[in-house]
Amino acid sequence: MKLAEALNRSRAILAQNAIEDAPLEAELLLRHVLNINRTQLYLDLEHELSPQDEKTFRALVERRLGGEPTAYITRHREFYGLDFYVNPHTLIPRPESELLVETALRLAQDRPSTIADIGTGCGAIAVSLALELPGAKIYAIDISAAALEVAAINCQRHSVADRVSLLQGDMLKPVAEPIDLIIANLPYVRESELTPNNFEPLIALDGGAGGTESIARLCRQARSKLAEGGSMLLEIGQGQSEAITGLLDSLFPDGAIEILADLSGIERVISLSLSEIKVAR
Repeated sequence: MKLAEALNRSRAILAQNAIEDAPLEAELLLRHVLNINRTQLYLDLEHELSPQDEKTFRALVERRLGGEPTAYITRHREFYGLDFYVNPHTLIPRPESELLVETALRLAQDRPSTIADIGTGCGAIAVSLALELPGAKIYAIDISAAALEVAAINCQRHSVADRVSLLQGDMLKPVAEPIDLIIANLPYVRESELTPNNFEPLIALDGGAGGTESIARLCRQARSKLAEGGSMLLEIGQGQSEAITGLLDSLFPDGAIEILADLSGIERVISLSLSEIKVAR
């Protein structure tokens, strides 16, 4: 079987089974089997797929049809233009979370910063910021030791291990010093909306009955940890902005609060600033 035929067949099968982005998913799986980049794949479409590679590819497609995310199958996920190692101990980075990085860079530019990435998971946000802000002091914090092992791999992969401190603990508790910028992508899925047989770690998804329990707890911790003139960025779920902004208003009555939408127009990030820095909507 030629690569072109294998690619087209798998795309059709994935699409028939309602797999989102079936063309891309099939391509990623085939590239993983062959260990080649996208350019090489399309240059080699008329090449024959070996019997062993065909067998392996079919098995990976079956795993995807069974619901296993492609990122866990390949152990790779792109985020902010970078390649990250992922496994089932960490949440798979989402494109919408890049808004956190983009906003953080606007807030932190031209000034030294101590940054805390809360619930770092695979370390995608912390690593992305470390590469863009070489002068920043960055803490990457997670309650999960297994997740921090993954984050350590990614810090090494992108040569920022000397500038990102990995800490295990409950949100801001492991950090003693004031934090200039707190960034958090905490669990925000409502308990009632959790799907059975989800391959991602429950601890990274379950936001409690209202979906905001973890975020609210961080906001309360931040009251004593956020530096004077500091900022906090929170990724939230759809329909959660009112509850979180209300809590922030009560905890930080003098703070400036902004709500930012993602590319789909969904309110995705809440920005709290204790300084004059403003984040454009």
